Amino acid sequence: MLSTIPSHLSDLPIYKKAMEIYILSRSISSFIQYDLCNLRPDGTEDSDIYFSGDIIQQSVSLAPVIVNAELERYSDKKHKHIESLQNLTNLLYKNSYRLEQSNSNGKDFLPILRSELKKFKKLQRNWMLTL
Repeated sequence: MLSTIPSHLSDLPIYKKAMEIYILSRSISSFIQYDLCNLRPDGTEDSDIYFSGDIIQQSVSLAPVIVNAELERYSDKKHKHIESLQNLTNLLYKNSYRLEQSNSNGKDFLPILRSELKKFKKLQRNWMLTL
C-alpha cells in the first residue's frame, strides 16, 4: 500500500470499507488455516488452504486500487482501476464460496465477509459515479 495517503482519501467510505474487508478476511484466513494446514492421512495437503491466502491477497489490493483511481488524472486509466476493483471484488466473492465448502469451523464467518462485500459493492457503485 502507499505509505502516505492523502487524508481526504482515507476518509472515503469506500476506502474505510476496503480496510474493514481486509481486516476481516485476514482474521477469517488465520482462523481457517489452523483447520486446513494439517496433512491428510494420505500425506497430501488440503488445496482449500490456498483460497484462504487468496482472500487476503485480494482484499489487501482493494485500498491501493481505490487510491490509484482517485489520484489518476485520465479517465481511461481511472476506468482500468475501476475494472480492476470490480474484478477483485468478484474474486473475493468466488473464493469465499470456495472456502465455505472446506472442512473448517471458520467457514461460518464467510457469510459475514460476503455481507461486507455486498455493502462494498453498493459503495463502489456510488463511488464510481463521483469519478
